[in-house]
Amino acid sequence: MKKYSYIGIAFIILIFGIYAVPKIVNRFKTPKLVTIGKVPPFEFTNQDGNLITNSFYEGKVYVVEFFFTTCPTICPKMNENMLKIQNAFYGNLDFGIASFSINPKYDTPQVLKEYAKSHGATSKNWNFLTGDQEKIYELSNTGFTLYAGEDSNAQGGFEHSGMFALVDKQGNIRSRLDEYGNPIAFYDGLDQKGVQQIKEDIKILLKE
Repeated sequence: MKKYSYIGIAFIILIFGIYAVPKIVNRFKTPKLVTIGKVPPFEFTNQDGNLITNSFYEGKVYVVEFFFTTCPTICPKMNENMLKIQNAFYGNLDFGIASFSINPKYDTPQVLKEYAKSHGATSKNWNFLTGDQEKIYELSNTGFTLYAGEDSNAQGGFEHSGMFALVDKQGNIRSRLDEYGNPIAFYDGLDQKGVQQIKEDIKILLKE
């Protein structure tokens, strides 16, 4: 009787191993990061009044967001999570952040500098950028395909994506694949899972 019990237990363990082990392995498998596109040339002014172009980020892994300082909805949460990303890689000269204002008429360098200071953005590689609104919208909607636009019916007068874009050292927009093998393209800047994923993938790109 005991013999059959042992056989039954062994069979159960075998079946569990067949189905569970691959899932455990996949959980710890390094994600494959694919290329979504190339960041187009840009040239904007940061919070210190300095002109920032793509060349500033050459050789750096960086995260991109589109926001505005008077945003009453998703921006505070986005920048709270961006701050976590900053702190996770603080002091790493090969990492940076680019926050583009979609309300540049109000968000002058002086306004952005105060915003950065009040929100704890102290990394030298975190630029809050302003400039020609049309060019910023072109960069957002066409260059990154992250929606941004004016909307008088929206709170704050603007609408924009809450997603973060991840860029590698060569200026390529990169992302991991989902469980079905499709690129997620961008990372949810409002969700802790998205923040954790982008931190994991930043580490991968820093090693490339």
